[in-house]
Amino acid sequence: MKRRAVLSTVALALPAMPASAQTAIDLDALRRDVWDTEVAFARSMAERDLAAFERHLSPHTVFWSGSKVLRGKAAVVEAWKRFYEGAQAPFSWAPDEVVVIGDGTLATSTGPVRDPGGKVVARFRSVWRREADGRWLIVLDRGEPAEPSKP
Repeated sequence: MKRRAVLSTVALALPAMPASAQTAIDLDALRRDVWDTEVAFARSMAERDLAAFERHLSPHTVFWSGSKVLRGKAAVVEAWKRFYEGAQAPFSWAPDEVVVIGDGTLATSTGPVRDPGGKVVARFRSVWRREADGRWLIVLDRGEPAEPSKP
């Protein structure tokens, strides 16, 4: 009888648990998805495709441009469109690390930013959010010096 009561309690509790707790999350697969998404995002610069850049942005994205904060997709696209003018990209970037949080809803990516000659001039740090349809959209992005200043 006790076993039946325990099983009934577990059966009743399962529907109340979040979906992420009910199914195993493949964090390695999600990390690869974010990596591929970051690579596609960077390719938008190399291919001079502002529309592709824009498709990676959350409507509520926040980018830092120096000390200025750009809020929302429209503000970011307006500020970044100058980087998409001309035949040659003024810089490029690529991930060297991606980490996804345990519930699979957010991820961070980071990596070097290079000038057209290939010299590392900065690092980027981005935060991605997985949308209900499975797409990863960038919600936060900030560049920083290539090497942190020493105290």
